[in-house]
Amino acid sequence: MAKQKSAFLDNLGKIYLMYTGIFIAFVIGLGIAEKMGMSNKTMGYMFMGVTIGVYALIGVLSRTAKISEYYVAGRSVPAFFNGMATGSDWMSAASFIGMAGTIFGLGYDGLAYIMGWTGGYVLLAVFLGPYLRKFGQYTIPDFLGARYGGHAARTIGIIAAITASFTYLIAQVTGVGIIMSRFLAIDFQVGVFVGLAGILVCSMLGGMKAVTWTQVAQYIILIVAYLTPVTVMSYKATGVPISQIMYGQVLQKIDAKEKAINADAKEAEVRALWKKEVAKIDADIKGLPASLDQKKQDLDAKLAALPADAPAKGREAVEKAIKGLPKNPEEAKEKWTAAKTAAAGKSKPIKPYLEPFARLDMKNMLALTFCLMVGTAGLPHILMRYYTVPSVKDARISVGWSLFFIFLLYFTAPAYAAFARNEVLSNIVGLPIASLPTWMANWAKVGLVSFKDINADGILQFYELTIGPDAIVLATPEIAGLPYVVSGLVAAGGLAAALSTADGLLLTISNALSHDLYYKIVNPKASILKRLTISRVLLVVVALISAYVATFKLTIIVELVAWAFSIAAASFFPALVMGIWDKRANKAGALAGMWAGFGTCLFYMIGSRFYGLDWWGIKTISSGLFGIPLGFITIYVVSRLTAAPTKEMQELVESVRIPKGAGQAHAE
Repeated sequence: MAKQKSAFLDNLGKIYLMYTGIFIAFVIGLGIAEKMGMSNKTMGYMFMGVTIGVYALIGVLSRTAKISEYYVAGRSVPAFFNGMATGSDWMSAASFIGMAGTIFGLGYDGLAYIMGWTGGYVLLAVFLGPYLRKFGQYTIPDFLGARYGGHAARTIGIIAAITASFTYLIAQVTGVGIIMSRFLAIDFQVGVFVGLAGILVCSMLGGMKAVTWTQVAQYIILIVAYLTPVTVMSYKATGVPISQIMYGQVLQKIDAKEKAINADAKEAEVRALWKKEVAKIDADIKGLPASLDQKKQDLDAKLAALPADAPAKGREAVEKAIKGLPKNPEEAKEKWTAAKTAAAGKSKPIKPYLEPFARLDMKNMLALTFCLMVGTAGLPHILMRYYTVPSVKDARISVGWSLFFIFLLYFTAPAYAAFARNEVLSNIVGLPIASLPTWMANWAKVGLVSFKDINADGILQFYELTIGPDAIVLATPEIAGLPYVVSGLVAAGGLAAALSTADGLLLTISNALSHDLYYKIVNPKASILKRLTISRVLLVVVALISAYVATFKLTIIVELVAWAFSIAAASFFPALVMGIWDKRANKAGALAGMWAGFGTCLFYMIGSRFYGLDWWGIKTISSGLFGIPLGFITIYVVSRLTAAPTKEMQELVESVRIPKGAGQAHAE
């Protein structure tokens, strides 16, 4: 067995190089099949079926009954491949599906996501990654329990890990549902459960070992899928296939087109109509609850007035409108306020795409960047990856490779957004409504594209079109008129991104429950078989719950992910950093700091999202801004007001900072 393992590790490069070649040949073969008449639906099933089948095969081949392999892949993953797996684990549905779409809408201000998410790896490399590896352990709650002593710190670690990871997980499952519903022509609610099977087969049998080698395979697919369409668009628009250095030309076109739209009389007419819509919605909000009752009565009367032989389509439209009404005045206020904000944005001229702080003011952009950076360095499923390498040196090298593999996608995202926006402004806006391309109707069925001829002139104006951020990357091949095989490739890439992160998150949650809660606290005498069985059962249960929650489409993917980052940043980062760099930090300080950071972050997140709470104008997605400094201050102050840690623990903390050795788990 040891020889087989060694042979596998020695031949990793050849194995994945061959895998890459086969995948590229598979895509080319489907392109030829499309030319010969293969239907889009068949192609979608081919992409989804083959890629998920490959992940399932890797998951089955990587099955294990060894604790160290299940939790930390046997601590034998080479730094290069761990960097690739980390990149895959990191580049979730938010990065692949949502980030370019967010930049598409926010312009310059969307760079907060790129700066925050990449900058976080610098923090991780400097403050945490190598030192956590030397300390040993299997999970982040493990580290907290060992560093601060007792079960109290481990418990808050479990709660925070589950909260942050589950929020993040819902975003991934939402991405899976979007892809499945669009490319397999099934309902979103069904799609999330179909995708669930793909998530489970990757992680259930082999734990971190299976997840690691699956994530390497998924990275190859997602990066090929992400770079292909934007490279083609760059060549079509500029004659040079290097989008990352050529999109500056497109930015100039976007700026000129936006100025022309702002000066157009028809566009001004549409903006005026949206201004009236704002006033109308405002009156409805002020008139609650009577306004909601009146809308219900009007729709009921309209439905009752329909003749028996009325077209089914008309009756369904009224019934859908009735069903879509808010259930109560509180829900009505929330929905109508969001609609009012959206309408208000469309009642004003387009803000320049390149103008700094046009859509996010400076404090919110900086706050978001800060929360994403710190959250990156505090995410349990990412930190766990640095337990899988053989040594502290490998952990450092692994962080460097992680940054490189992430850079390939993040350096391309602004170009993706720019080319997509140019296509929409140049080739979609201004078209007759009757001549709109079929991709708009296809994505409208998924709920990510909508258009309304508000001035009834039969022409699509800019503010009559709404494209959800989660549609941009997946729809760009169709927007640009590329062959459908490219659309299928992008869908496979998006699925790989969502599945890879979902695998890591599911493992984090199930490990927190089975290892940190059950084994470490409830039943320390549990056998290896029992521990692994419980972990696998919990994996399935958590996956089913997340899929069910995702069916409600709570919000856009990037917003969900930003919430997860704020929770992780406020909960973990202060305690982890102080645990490594302040030997005086103790149990009382860590407990007080983690609860203060976690509680403050959740309080502001829920209060600002649902109850109008507003501290200095900071948006919900940056809620961690208040919890992070409070966590650091609380740990420092309380630790110095209470007894110092034992001399042995202080010496251990000092030894962890020495960049030598492999580090061993304190408990198997």
